[in-house]
Amino acid sequence: MKSQATAGRDANNLNAPKRRVLIVDDHPLMRQGLAQLVNQQPDLTVCGEAEDVPEALQKTSDLKPDVVVVDLSLKGSDGIELIRNLRSRSAQLPVLVLSMHDEALYAERALKAGAWGYIMKQEATNQVLSGLRRVLSGEIHVSHRVSSKIVQDMVGGPGASERSPIERLSDREFGVFRKIGGGATTKEIAAELCLSVKTIEAHCAHIKKKLFLHSQRELVQHAIQWVMQNER
Repeated sequence: MKSQATAGRDANNLNAPKRRVLIVDDHPLMRQGLAQLVNQQPDLTVCGEAEDVPEALQKTSDLKPDVVVVDLSLKGSDGIELIRNLRSRSAQLPVLVLSMHDEALYAERALKAGAWGYIMKQEATNQVLSGLRRVLSGEIHVSHRVSSKIVQDMVGGPGASERSPIERLSDREFGVFRKIGGGATTKEIAAELCLSVKTIEAHCAHIKKKLFLHSQRELVQHAIQWVMQNER
């Protein structure tokens, strides 16, 4: 694996072929701004853009990017599902998450799904570029805060036993929980995820069990409160 110093030297090597970046985000202005930043670099170029999972998978297949930058909030789905699909198709394709969501809540899920790095959109542009070059060099890019948390969880250090009950949810359950907190009904969630109402109801049952909730009403109230506290 290359070091960050080596990656920086590659950035200044005008004879090296530019690394191709696919941007996946459902906000056109965000895609435009990121594309402008990337295309100003001597070693990087944007080869395509996508706003949802089907389009991202199709363009990944057609364009063969060297790296995919993914937001976690996408039309009709979420970035975790996309990351998992990309990993199943090509385990060697680096995926860098660039998201507005708090890394403390989402970074570890993204890494487990197959992402190679996680950056919050509030970070400075040089951090975005550093993250891109680092995952392209074959390394993992996360903040010190995230790496420390992962190590604590592995060794059972201080804080490992204080994990939120939300972290017990599977990725699909977590996605359903977030949609409930956003005000979606069971039927709406089923339609958006292309699943049956019974399947969503089963996910809700599992969520209630894991969060020690006794009714659908408690689940809705808890989900709304969680989303308001953590995502708004």
